[in-house]
Amino acid sequence: MKLYGYFRSSAAYRVRIALSLKNIAYESVSVHLLKDGGQQHSESYQALNPTELVPTLVDGDLAVGQSMAILEYLEETRPEPALLPADAQGRARVRAIAQTIACDVHPLNNLRVLKYLKHTLGVDEEAKNAWYRHWIQTGLTAVEAMLARSDQTGRFCHGDQPGMADACLVPQLFNARRFNCDESAFPTIVRIDAACAELEAFQRAAPSRQPDAEA
Repeated sequence: MKLYGYFRSSAAYRVRIALSLKNIAYESVSVHLLKDGGQQHSESYQALNPTELVPTLVDGDLAVGQSMAILEYLEETRPEPALLPADAQGRARVRAIAQTIACDVHPLNNLRVLKYLKHTLGVDEEAKNAWYRHWIQTGLTAVEAMLARSDQTGRFCHGDQPGMADACLVPQLFNARRFNCDESAFPTIVRIDAACAELEAFQRAAPSRQPDAEA
């Protein structure tokens, strides 16, 4: 199994967490999003993933992009340990939390969106960063409410075992911290992130631990 990604990509980060939680061995293949005009735009990578985005998981003759599809694939093909609860209501809740991050928050902070704002629309650096922080604050405010108001929230997003929602939450908070977002309104999120940080699986998946990590 190979994972094509970039150390700082939050989408690749969430897949690394899932692979690590499931103890799945894989080869990490770096696709640098900034070098050479963006290696994701190379002909060889386009042939693998026409969206020109990371990550891409290769498992035998399968190449699949989109991190949430990859997480579901891993859950279906390597079901233990589970990233989703056993009950339908629990699975729906976890997917809702995960997709709020992956579908509502992350796309607005994606590198190609930020580059378009800056280079095509002429938005200056300060305004671009304000855009970034606005959408993270908006999204994480919703996630905080989903977590804080539910008695199904435990040590982690759902109960006392980490899963799919945690795999999405931790990378998003990592990005929030990179852009100096205010964490004070998210005590539940910060608490869960701290619990995840204590686990070796999350430590192995961290951007700083990746072969292509940069300062």
